[in-house]
Amino acid sequence: MKQDIQSLEDIKLLVNTFYDRVQNNELLAPVFASKITDWTPHLEKMYRFWQTILLHEHTYSGSPFSPHAQLPVEQNHFDEWLGLWEGVVDEFFAGENAEEAKKRGKIMAQLFHYKIGYLRAHPAMKPLV
Repeated sequence: MKQDIQSLEDIKLLVNTFYDRVQNNELLAPVFASKITDWTPHLEKMYRFWQTILLHEHTYSGSPFSPHAQLPVEQNHFDEWLGLWEGVVDEFFAGENAEEAKKRGKIMAQLFHYKIGYLRAHPAMKPLV
C-alpha cells in the first residue's frame, strides 16, 4: 500500500525520479539541457520548493517563475511535464499531500503557460514574478 508524501526523503524520491524522467524525455530533455548543466543545484532547489509547499517546512525562498520566463515552451511541453509529474506522484504515493502535489503541479503548469504567453504577446514587459 502506498503512503503519502511525509518527509524530505519522500520529496527527494519524487523530485529525483521526476527529473530523471525529464532528462530522458524526448520533448522536455532539450529544453532543460539548454539551461541546466549541473543538476545538483536545481534538484536541491526543487527539494526545498516542494518541502515548503507540501510539508509546510519553509526552506525555499525565491521566485519560481523568473528562470522559466524565456523558455521555448508551448502547451505540449506543459502537458508532457504535468503527465510525468502526476505519473511519478501516482507511482509512489497516495494521500492528501500526493493529491496536493498533483494539484499544485497543475496550477503551476497553467500559470507558467499563461505568463509565458503574456510575455510573448507583450515583449516590452518584464517577467511577472
